[in-house]
Amino acid sequence: MSTSNRLQTSPEIVAYYAAEYDEADRLHATASGRLELLRTRELLRRHLPAAPGRVLDVGGGPGIHARWLIEDGYTVHILDPVPRHLEQAAAHAPGCSTELGDARHLAAPDGSYDAVLLLGPLYHLATRADRVRALTEAARVVKPGGLVAAAGISRYSLLQDYTVHAELTPELLHGEVATVLRTGSYDGSRGFTTAHFHTAAELAAEAADAGLSGVTVAGIEGPGWAYLRAAERVVGEALHGSPLLTGAVETARLADELCEFADSSAHLLLIGRAVM
Repeated sequence: MSTSNRLQTSPEIVAYYAAEYDEADRLHATASGRLELLRTRELLRRHLPAAPGRVLDVGGGPGIHARWLIEDGYTVHILDPVPRHLEQAAAHAPGCSTELGDARHLAAPDGSYDAVLLLGPLYHLATRADRVRALTEAARVVKPGGLVAAAGISRYSLLQDYTVHAELTPELLHGEVATVLRTGSYDGSRGFTTAHFHTAAELAAEAADAGLSGVTVAGIEGPGWAYLRAAERVVGEALHGSPLLTGAVETARLADELCEFADSSAHLLLIGRAVM
């Protein structure tokens, strides 16, 4: 494991994932998390080059996606700024290689990967310049015509999440929720770090500025995710085997055909290609 990052990830973000929150459980503990995992995998499989191939998983965390990628036949290298994540990835995704680093400066040579994933870094980069820089780096290290896929948190997800958890007080509505809706900036005051929440159009524009071509943005969970989360709150347990999860997946697939539904998801997935 090398330490090639020349830029320092915010200590607040590293501390959050190192001590306050276990990312390894997020996509397994609830049905809404499982929905995100299932759909992210489904969408990526539509666009990934055929295995075998080399995938750089930037911000790959504890190796949740690296595991299924390796099982699909890819060689996966994870870069992440949190040492704890790299330790977890080594255990969760045997066969992956790991590197401590920052999405804004990649040590990899030009054109050295078949696909580059950024399934977390963009919403932890507060400025547009830094997000475009991370996407530009991804475009640099992927082969010409290669896949760059990046996730963003939907600008409207905070409003939906607070609503289904019955936490949308007037103070929140006119304070942090209104700020996120207006600017996309979240101050990390309640259970998360500082973050940026995207609209689909904004995410696509950042990718275009990074020089990516053929850019599309899809909603990952689809419009049913908030109902699923609300149901889990009411029953007080995860609904992994529930017809509600099956219905949410099918609804998300149907919404793929209607681009206007992308922003109704909790997360967005950008698909782009490096210029040939």
